Amino acid sequence: MTLSPNPPAPADLLPGGPCWLELPVTDPRSARDFYAGLFGWTYELDRGHPVALVDGVPVAGLPPTDRFTPWTLYLLSPHVRATAERAYALGGAVLRNPAGKPDRTRSTLIRDPTGGVVGFRHVPPDWRFGTGGHGAFAWAELNTRRPSTADVFFQELCHFDVTQIGDGHRVDYTLWSVRGRSVLGRQRMGRAFEPTAPPHWMVYFTASPEVGTDSVADQVLRLGGRVCVEPYDSPQGRVTVVEDTSGATFSVIDPSRALVLSEDETGAGNDDPYDD
Repeated sequence: MTLSPNPPAPADLLPGGPCWLELPVTDPRSARDFYAGLFGWTYELDRGHPVALVDGVPVAGLPPTDRFTPWTLYLLSPHVRATAERAYALGGAVLRNPAGKPDRTRSTLIRDPTGGVVGFRHVPPDWRFGTGGHGAFAWAELNTRRPSTADVFFQELCHFDVTQIGDGHRVDYTLWSVRGRSVLGRQRMGRAFEPTAPPHWMVYFTASPEVGTDSVADQVLRLGGRVCVEPYDSPQGRVTVVEDTSGATFSVIDPSRALVLSEDETGAGNDDPYDD
């Protein structure tokens, strides 16, 4: 996992890499207040829809909806129709046909063969997606019970290089890379997940060292949310898993608190509750 300290310029966005986040919300005011209180997000309106900002850079959209929807990750695609057709040919399902939007993007939504839902988006040359600073996007991973199927599907769809960083048994976690840069992760869902939990994408937001993961978790509770997994140390940083007031789940990570493991500990047990 590589956390970028600055918002990438449009030219730095990689095909298949994250380019946007959306949380469709049934109560826009409540959602805006929660994330403003948690991360200090400010907002601007884009054709009537709130866009969250960190240090003046867009980091997420909060479009209104009439039903609960979890956080949705969008990956960069040079041609979303071709991506949708390829995903279908590889055994996925197209949940939303490619369509243009007023912000000059074009998007589609797919379900991979293992059940995870993710979007693909074509963006204009001046597109901005902040990945630096407290409350900005940090990382995303697909949690699935069919890890090999997911690796093959996205390798074929996005031309990812796939690298196993666990031992493949106790810890089955792969990094998906483009042009030598890690852009996403894939984790096998083990005993730590409820048997009925569906495959899903987990989105991570950054906690600055000055604030810290534990303080963010405390603030979630004060704002009426829920802490699903208490803060724990990992080789990537200190992590917590939380829910907002609508039930949307996400993770928060402070990468400055990375746990250093010896060679003997790599792939073995540590404090990560998701290890088997």
